[in-house]
Amino acid sequence: MALFDLDLDRLRAYRSASREPADFDDFWARTLAETRAHALDARFEPVDTGLAAVDVFDVAFSGFGGHPVKGWFVLPAGVREPVPVVVEYLGYGGGRGLPHTHLLWAAAGFGHFVMDTRGQGGAWGGGDTPDPVGSASAFPGFMTRGVESPEDYYYRRLLADGVRAVEAARSHPLADAARTAVTGTSQGGGITLAVAGLVDDLAAVAPNVPFLCDFPRAITLTDRPPYREIGAYLSTYRGRTHRVRETLSYFDGVHFAARGRAPALFSTALEDQTCPPSTVFAAFNAYGSADKSIEVYDFNGHEGGGPYQEAVQLRWLPARLTA
Repeated sequence: MALFDLDLDRLRAYRSASREPADFDDFWARTLAETRAHALDARFEPVDTGLAAVDVFDVAFSGFGGHPVKGWFVLPAGVREPVPVVVEYLGYGGGRGLPHTHLLWAAAGFGHFVMDTRGQGGAWGGGDTPDPVGSASAFPGFMTRGVESPEDYYYRRLLADGVRAVEAARSHPLADAARTAVTGTSQGGGITLAVAGLVDDLAAVAPNVPFLCDFPRAITLTDRPPYREIGAYLSTYRGRTHRVRETLSYFDGVHFAARGRAPALFSTALEDQTCPPSTVFAAFNAYGSADKSIEVYDFNGHEGGGPYQEAVQLRWLPARLTA
């Protein structure tokens, strides 16, 4: 796919037209208060994986509604003193999979906390966290589950889980809570931005080709899933567009980004039709810290930088976590 979005000069100046709800902060304060009304109950069970270079823990903690959320915590083998921690969120449809697929950050000397995604995992990886909350009619996928009400929307539960994952990771005795970073790709990047806006003492934020950004533009610019799920739903339920757009405004990464204060490293790809570059730049340009940068991959699609972006992160993140 050739370039289809704005040119790079216009991307660097682009600002989203997404309207922030007047009660955005109150909504999320209430959501997190409801979530924290349940004990975190973070549990770390050692797992024998046959991996000599790392120690692995099977994690469970209480997310939104007190619902159990799974994860992995991977540490360099034999660590005895607290180490910096990277909390990672997963892409759309995926689950936590097997622990030997999550070795990068432990190999760099950090703790690596991987949050499973409630209700997902059937498309790749394999997940172990159900979503016990039902939904009214929805287009197949996750984008329209409860989409006619912010209180009922699927991503309210998932983003609250993301905040609790940071709290769970920090609760481990070998985690240095003051040196916690969050990262993720695509949906994981969108969760990363939400957590950046909801947790005010992170050391670093690294969203790769983030999803869930600039909904007004995304749902009309691309016909690729997952954004297309919203258009498909509205093509069936005619006349509900305003209500759905109102719900989505509470979950737009642009508004979370505006509240982010930690140093941030973004990435985008100019041929990405899944998370169009203008939607990523909308969040980047709104991000609330001057200490931010973005890697641009000119001829890539939604794979973005892939291992090249990991190499950039391996140069960028240690300076924020080892100081």
